[in-house]
Amino acid sequence: MCESDDDVPQLSSEALAALQEFYIEQQQKEDIKTTERSNNYSLGSIEENWQLSQFWIACVSAPSIYQKLKEQNSNEFSTCILEYDKRFSAYGAEYIFYDYNDPLNLPTNLTAHSFDIVLADPPYLSEECLRKTAQTIKYLTKGKILLCTGSIMEEHAAKYLGVKMCKFIPKHTQNLANEFRCYVNYDSGLDSNSVS
Repeated sequence: MCESDDDVPQLSSEALAALQEFYIEQQQKEDIKTTERSNNYSLGSIEENWQLSQFWIACVSAPSIYQKLKEQNSNEFSTCILEYDKRFSAYGAEYIFYDYNDPLNLPTNLTAHSFDIVLADPPYLSEECLRKTAQTIKYLTKGKILLCTGSIMEEHAAKYLGVKMCKFIPKHTQNLANEFRCYVNYDSGLDSNSVS
């Protein structure tokens, strides 16, 4: 049975704004003290039946995006963070330890295709890292993927995840050696002229 695009979950304007703000304020990713002070963004235990929630977002190796989404304090979506750095366990049950080298070593409550959208920022600009992270992403997502990585990864991103580079160019406060880009596999609005 074919569902119309109207039935497919979309990021709300608030969530999209939060993602854009993340790129403008990348400095927060480096400020672990801010992360430790934001325990008030933890919602407590994640329900075991992930299928019953309205709109689930998984942030894979993207703690700053997770933080920005939590700052929205929205009941339109629920989030979790899959991250190697155990300091982010301050987020409680929404934190899931994740090592891209063991991409499918996930808790049993993370069932296949349980997230409406998966946002990922693999930790290294390498084919191996992206290939392994892609295994996790494909396992978790119901279909929608937003990948943040270097422009040099465009060919691998298309090969492993079927995503295309957006016109939207995220900005970093850090001077990155490689151009950073967003890739999606759905109509995200990140290609429109109104997004900058």
